[in-house]
Amino acid sequence: MPETRFEVPEMVRLEILSKLPVKSLTRFRCVCKSWCSSFQTPHFITKHQQNNLHNNNLNLLLKRCLGNTRDDIYYFSQLSTEKGQNFSVQDNIHLPFFEDCWYAPVVSGPCNGLLCLHDADKVAFWNPSTREFKTLPQSTVQRPPSVDSTSFGCVGIGFDSQNGDYKVVRFVTNYFEENEDEGLMGDWNHQVELYSLKSDSWKEISVPGVQPYGSPLFNNYVNGFYYWQAIGDSDYLILSFDMVNEKFSALPLPEFGGSLAEYYLELLDFNGLLGAIIYPREGTDKSFDLWVMNGSWTKQFSIESLPRVERPLGFWKNGELFLESSDHELVLFDPSTRELKSLGIHAYQETMQIITYVESLVPINGRSEREELIIRRPAGDASN
Repeated sequence: MPETRFEVPEMVRLEILSKLPVKSLTRFRCVCKSWCSSFQTPHFITKHQQNNLHNNNLNLLLKRCLGNTRDDIYYFSQLSTEKGQNFSVQDNIHLPFFEDCWYAPVVSGPCNGLLCLHDADKVAFWNPSTREFKTLPQSTVQRPPSVDSTSFGCVGIGFDSQNGDYKVVRFVTNYFEENEDEGLMGDWNHQVELYSLKSDSWKEISVPGVQPYGSPLFNNYVNGFYYWQAIGDSDYLILSFDMVNEKFSALPLPEFGGSLAEYYLELLDFNGLLGAIIYPREGTDKSFDLWVMNGSWTKQFSIESLPRVERPLGFWKNGELFLESSDHELVLFDPSTRELKSLGIHAYQETMQIITYVESLVPINGRSEREELIIRRPAGDASN
């Protein structure tokens, strides 16, 4: 009797493949040309990302440094998210991009699995899932005549869903030194420039009436908008940037009953909404209030009096909160049990940053980590 051969329809096959991790898909690209090209289509990339979001398949990176000298370089640690692994360090990742930075490089994002790394005039995209890295070109935006120096400030990454484009917005300050002979005082002005991955170029856009400040501790990109804390003529507020229409707007801070002189306020993406976590600057026991913007600000919940913690670092899948302890160790707080668990991972004070991201196939037209001399080293217990 002849053997019956069952052929799986291509659409079903791709549906199954879209549920696999990036590591497996990278291997399967060699199976056949049609698979390789299918994995690069916008439809498959979006489907793969949606599956990861739906199944809450999150990955964890920890940016940290072990000292405060010029020889102490920031690096990433990939943390295990497997059950029972206690978030142990899998790999330590060293990026040459970090080595020449005068200050700690800032990480903006993630946005659809992409990270934006920046320090001074250097900006880069990194997809840690596909291990692709791209240093953005230098800006060609014209500076004012007779400018003496230029500094680069706040940066934001985002996705323009209308045009399928990834963008970076960057604030620039131009300084003009005083000239006593001509009776001129030192002065400055501001510019804002916008990078497009599609065009691989920068352009100048309108400057908002307020100035953003600070480096984000959490992800400040939420559903097509990037957010910064900002200062206006007489008060503090939130500045937002719409990646589609490329316009700025302002939002009020939550009315939490205190002042920013007494409390830290950190913006974050909380389940697809803009959130703000507020906690006292002083004291060894800290309480944390989470506010969420959904038409207006409402307090979502409070975590009362946690001993020997310094600052929050990020939420995990079931509402657990990563924190930096007073001993500069990574700890995890479970609000359902009020258990504070030590994870055995240390860093120099206030150098830790947790990055939670979903795996992504988004291409950035860059080079492989190997070509960029990025080093991934498997970590032993001692490296924690």
